[in-house]
Amino acid sequence: MLERLADGVWLISTGHPPGTRREDARRRIRDHVREVLGKELGLPAQAISVVSQPGSAPRLLLGKMREPGFSISHDNGMSVAAINLHGKVGIDLMHVQEVPDWQAVALDFLGPRITTLLQHLPEDQRPEAFATAWCQQEARLKCHGYKLVEWAWAPVMSERTIELNLPYPLVGAIATV
Repeated sequence: MLERLADGVWLISTGHPPGTRREDARRRIRDHVREVLGKELGLPAQAISVVSQPGSAPRLLLGKMREPGFSISHDNGMSVAAINLHGKVGIDLMHVQEVPDWQAVALDFLGPRITTLLQHLPEDQRPEAFATAWCQQEARLKCHGYKLVEWAWAPVMSERTIELNLPYPLVGAIATV
């Protein structure tokens, strides 16, 4: 599936059968990106490649076009890819679930402001709000090429964040610069 989120910013998603191995999910989303973008951009599939090296974010090469921002995430039977033809992009996807030590995790990785906001929510709304805040932070970090770090060590980042419209119990976010 291809969804245009903004000028030059696209979301491509694909589902996987239960039990799909991570390597197979990676291959499927990469193949799907090549197929969908080939049709969208009028490029042969062989002109589109996804290059990845362990420890580095994947790169998307589109023939002779300028290299776009590119990010991928996987969770719970779904893979998503974000493409930004005009700049950097990060994406994250997460399954909504109870996190027993959510306060400590939120304080370490999302910071005191977000933790306070989460504390004031009704208990039944907290898991989805926590997952959404987590995805937004991960997407921002990925957008700037950073790995997950505690909030105090995270750089100050300015970007636009878009919440994804995904089937529950999945939530996700894209960050663009």
